[in-house]
Amino acid sequence: MIEGIRPFSIDVPDEVLDDLRRRLHATRWPDAELVDDWSQGIRLAYVRELCRYWADEYDWRAREAALNRFDQFVTEIDGVDIHLVHQRSPNPDAIPLLITHGWPGSIVEFHKVIEPLTDPAAHGGDPADAFHVIAPSLPGYGFSGKPTETGWGIEKIADVWAELMTMLGYDRFVAQGGDWGSAVTHQVAARHPDRCIAAHMTLAMAARPAGEPTEPDELRALERAAEYQQVDAGYSKQQATRPQTLGYGLADSPSGQLAWIVEKFWKWTDCAGHPENVLTRDEMLDNVMLYWVTNSATSSARLYWESFGGRRSAEVTIPVGFSVYPKEIVPPVRSWVEQTFPDIRHWAEHEQGGHFAAFEVPDVFVDDLRDCFRQFR
Repeated sequence: MIEGIRPFSIDVPDEVLDDLRRRLHATRWPDAELVDDWSQGIRLAYVRELCRYWADEYDWRAREAALNRFDQFVTEIDGVDIHLVHQRSPNPDAIPLLITHGWPGSIVEFHKVIEPLTDPAAHGGDPADAFHVIAPSLPGYGFSGKPTETGWGIEKIADVWAELMTMLGYDRFVAQGGDWGSAVTHQVAARHPDRCIAAHMTLAMAARPAGEPTEPDELRALERAAEYQQVDAGYSKQQATRPQTLGYGLADSPSGQLAWIVEKFWKWTDCAGHPENVLTRDEMLDNVMLYWVTNSATSSARLYWESFGGRRSAEVTIPVGFSVYPKEIVPPVRSWVEQTFPDIRHWAEHEQGGHFAAFEVPDVFVDDLRDCFRQFR
């Protein structure tokens, strides 16, 4: 047992589950959309069906048990409890991998990749590619504590992650992230280059062209960035400016919390028009549950308020890798990314996958991380 780090097991009280079902059954529904697609938002019929399934068929206890197969812990850093999965590999030569989720994600995103990453031999891989996986829940997310003071932006989280790795006994490690996890990983790499020996990311939203863009990948990225700003970024603006106001509705309404999250599974996955083409209902609801049972709609949204605006992009000197998935919000462009990450050692472009790569295409994601970090063993 490591001093200051407590074992943790997910155990949601029965009264929380009973209250959830009561609220779902008592939902007051809005009018249906006036179009035959998702252009006005997630469709009423689908939300009603998902909520019916959530209330009457979804088995949280079975899903809870499945998540509890991972070794979980809680430790306090700077006054906030940090929840984490710490899954050690049976290979003593495994390298520590710090992996960070984003919004509207959680550690649930990683449930299909933790075991292949820690024990590749049991999943058709080379034992030499093993990792010790450290997957913390962001402060204010899931089973981590909620900061009671401001100042918990991505830079602060990066420093907390470095302290967490020290507590776990890892002097050197590699790091990976998507969504906010990419931003946190960027800061870990920039602020702790003596500890983080290499990093891997799937998103670089702050990267911009140095000159007039002409290449196909640049034009695609600009088109996707424009689409995001025009029709998809409302959630971000609200969470970055008025997270508290948003929280009243989401904290009180499970159907609202579900809709707020599942719409992004539709928009940001490579799902050919329907999220259940890539994720099961249970997987999506597992993720929603980590927001609902912890009442973390508001505290998770505050990361946008804390981290948007006034930041300068920190140059990273350590080696990095990027993976480009076609349905990413804005797929990374190498010539743009190189301005901040000059030492790119791994660049992989894939034919399938979106924003939630570990969730959507776990085999591709695992192979990518093995390929990226093999050179640093």
